[in-house]
Amino acid sequence: MIFLMKGCSCVMKPKVTVGVCVKNAEATIKDAIESILVQDFPHELMEVIFVDDGSDDKTLSIINSHVPKMDMQVKVFHQEWKGLGATRNVVVNNASGDYIVWTDGDMILPRDHVRKQVEFMEKNQKVGIAKARYGICSGENLLALLEDAGFLAVDSKHGGKVTSRTLGTGGSIYRVEAIRQVGGFNDGITGVGEDMDAEYRIRKAGWLTYMGTTALFYERRMQAWKDFWDKYLWYGYGDYHLYRKNRNLFSLYKMVPIAGFVAGALYTPNAYRLTRRKSVFLLPFHFAFKMAAWCLGFIKGQIEFIRGEKIVGFFGR
Repeated sequence: MIFLMKGCSCVMKPKVTVGVCVKNAEATIKDAIESILVQDFPHELMEVIFVDDGSDDKTLSIINSHVPKMDMQVKVFHQEWKGLGATRNVVVNNASGDYIVWTDGDMILPRDHVRKQVEFMEKNQKVGIAKARYGICSGENLLALLEDAGFLAVDSKHGGKVTSRTLGTGGSIYRVEAIRQVGGFNDGITGVGEDMDAEYRIRKAGWLTYMGTTALFYERRMQAWKDFWDKYLWYGYGDYHLYRKNRNLFSLYKMVPIAGFVAGALYTPNAYRLTRRKSVFLLPFHFAFKMAAWCLGFIKGQIEFIRGEKIVGFFGR
């Protein structure tokens, strides 16, 4: 592992750590970093920890080129690929702040994102994880708009309260005390699901999880249907191995295409109210499409496990 650190002339302990875990994000990482640079939260109370998990593109060089421009504490880690669980633990183990604001390489943060997230956590001491609300990036194609509109509709219905719904790390703020109390993320989860597993253990430890603070964030979506299909196929494949170890994490009946279609239909009126875009009436088909991909991935994982084939890239042996 290669580790670089940029110091800061200040001596104050950072209040918040921005954790950026990336792999092959050269197309989007510049915008993500620049959105961190303009945060209106006091920079002397911020640190940024980058973890490059084995990129073979220009991601690391782009990160390093921005380090001299950052007027906050910065730590940069580069490692051979280890997967999401171990990569996020690099942030957890090295964070100096009281909170971790997770920022993916394809995300953009509004100027007030960190401040609003920290203010929320300061006022809600029993909350271990709080998720910001999704925004819509301008200039998106149909696929990206449908994905964003679905998340906006979910936020509108379920946001603004304590929840047991899956939050994910991107756009979430973690209380460092909470994630360290449960032993961090599971290093054995190298694909998807490290967030679901951590959330479950944090709630079980007595912390609350909250969905829909007043903060916003933007996520750049996939533009091609094949890439989108492959993404949810990968989610389903990884979730099978997660489900096999802990069946409390999600309900299978909610993950089938017909359930996706019904959910999309229920969210459509709200999505249209929020976006005023007629294309959101395709949400039922959009939801069914990604659940079909998820189910095929889940079945693939199950078949491979039953056959006793070696599973590579999701759980260590």
